[in-house]
Amino acid sequence: MDAWSRFLDAFFKWQLIERYLPAILDGMAVTVEIAAAVVITGILLGLVLAILRAFRILPLSALIVIFADMLRALPPLVLVLLVYFGLPSVGINLPSFAVLWLVLSCVLAAFAEEIFWAGILSIPKGQWEAARSTGIGFVSTLAYIVLPQAVRLTVAPLTNRTLAIAKNTALGMVIGVSEILSQATTGQSFAGNATPLTMGAIAYVILFIPVVVLGRWLETRFAWRRA
Repeated sequence: MDAWSRFLDAFFKWQLIERYLPAILDGMAVTVEIAAAVVITGILLGLVLAILRAFRILPLSALIVIFADMLRALPPLVLVLLVYFGLPSVGINLPSFAVLWLVLSCVLAAFAEEIFWAGILSIPKGQWEAARSTGIGFVSTLAYIVLPQAVRLTVAPLTNRTLAIAKNTALGMVIGVSEILSQATTGQSFAGNATPLTMGAIAYVILFIPVVVLGRWLETRFAWRRA
């Protein structure tokens, strides 16, 4: 057997592809479900936190800053293990799927809050003052003048961060979530061959390349026009 044949046998063995394809497809479905739930929940929660912080209520703002800083500082894997193994000790038992969704949503919310907050701060103070001088209230100014501009400014960094957090669905492997990496490593263990891992890598490419392309389109679509 030549080197090329050994390579194909190690990474693209057809018999193993046929055997483990259904499991990888099931893992893709689970990954999509978790990633979609994390993205929706995390971005919405981050936006809500940034809006609350805009009211500049000192105790509330301090709590939001502590929440964001802690979750941005801690590795997601540590948080997943802490929640999964720690909550049962206080009588709270959550399914592994729910633990992964909760942790990744909170992590994304922490980053999203800081990104949205930076967008709000980037709006010139004169726009706030001009709106208030015409009799528009604080909430209306924030909702109809500041936020639309701030959200547009945050599309690029938020897209990149969302993609990075969404790929962390692979951490579900350590707590028994049957996503792509879990199915691939299980197949590799039983088969003694890297083909299931190759299939898992291809599955991630199939899922996330369209997301990368969509993110690039959004960045272009919402970019400020330059003279």
